[in-house]
Amino acid sequence: MAKIQAIRGMNDILPEQSPVWQYVESTVRRVLAQYGYQEIRMPVVEQTELFKRSIGEVTDIVEKEMYTFEDRNGDSLTLRPEGTAGCVRAAEQHGLLFNQTRRLWYTGPMFRHERPQKGRYRQFHQIGVECFGMAGPDIDAELLILTARLWRELGLADHTRLEINSIGSAESRRNFRAALVAYLSDFVDELDEDSKRRLDSNPLRILDSKNARTQEILQQAPKLDDYLDDESREHFQSLTGLLDAAGIRYSINPRLVRGLDYYGKTVFEWITDSLGAQGTVCAGGRYDGLVEQLGGKPTVAVGFAMGLERLILLLETLELIPLSVNGDADVYVTAMGEKATGPALELAEKLRNDLPDVTIVGHCGGGSFKSQMKKADRSGASYAVILGENELASGTVGLKPLRSSDDQQEVITTELSSVLRGLLA
Repeated sequence: MAKIQAIRGMNDILPEQSPVWQYVESTVRRVLAQYGYQEIRMPVVEQTELFKRSIGEVTDIVEKEMYTFEDRNGDSLTLRPEGTAGCVRAAEQHGLLFNQTRRLWYTGPMFRHERPQKGRYRQFHQIGVECFGMAGPDIDAELLILTARLWRELGLADHTRLEINSIGSAESRRNFRAALVAYLSDFVDELDEDSKRRLDSNPLRILDSKNARTQEILQQAPKLDDYLDDESREHFQSLTGLLDAAGIRYSINPRLVRGLDYYGKTVFEWITDSLGAQGTVCAGGRYDGLVEQLGGKPTVAVGFAMGLERLILLLETLELIPLSVNGDADVYVTAMGEKATGPALELAEKLRNDLPDVTIVGHCGGGSFKSQMKKADRSGASYAVILGENELASGTVGLKPLRSSDDQQEVITTELSSVLRGLLA
């Protein structure tokens, strides 16, 4: 019988990989807590209509990439392709946005049916941050200052750069869109295939085309900045002033747009040059009309999302994972002989009580001295505690260094915790 394999583009995260994920997640969690952000957890399945109304029916995500199905009641459901719409739905449904501001964050898997490649998968994991009820550029600035702090914490400050832009109000974009389509219509035969398709459905996305000829054509195209409304222009100028004052380096990219319909005013991307084409590690912007679009009262909002797979790939590529992030044990407690099995379990538990920050692995399953020491070595532990009948009789244990050439020593059992505390420090 053939073995069942994982679905293409949906990957297992193995025990050897989990410590890196935990390191990144805990670092992000700690930074967000410093800024007073609260975690929210939403279902991975939502009504399909939620994403059609928020993302836009004529986007690649809705048209091609969503995992959509009918349940037994005939309802159309979709595995979430992104987190913002679900967060807005949850916050509105539970009254979190009524006459108050909110700083929320979430993490979990998202799903898109696209061609899997390094750093991009069909099931991928994101950390998202969403802020509600704050209209000024100060909250935009806070999000960018927060992410800059996160890059410093992860050692990525010199490997990421910030690009920002304003895409104005909905009316600004409508006027610009009309001018852009009129201009590009004269060059239809020269555009790349993706841009031809987007000309009718989502022409602003043509601005970030990677095709060289399309970019040449765009050199003389109308500029979005020329169509900005006064409010958006003032908001953006205030934002850049706040970033300058905070010492956040950035560049203004007039062609930067977001792929989702709900964005307006501020948009931004944190980009790295260390991953080839997969260069965006964090992206977001303002979406002041989305809450109302989904049936709630008008509520201004801004947020961002970062892909964990891509972020971890960047850290691994740059060899920035701390050596301590390895998932190894610190101490391995062996039990030599049947009489030592119970006392070894008790000793391991006492060590966990005395040394709560130390990873203690207790041997189970019996075996010879040689096989137990092999397992102790494979655990990555720095020390093996050897407990057999002789040690039980003398009230001592053997303490064997596994990562150095130091000699094994005999330690009184009652003093083992303090000896290990000193050695591991």
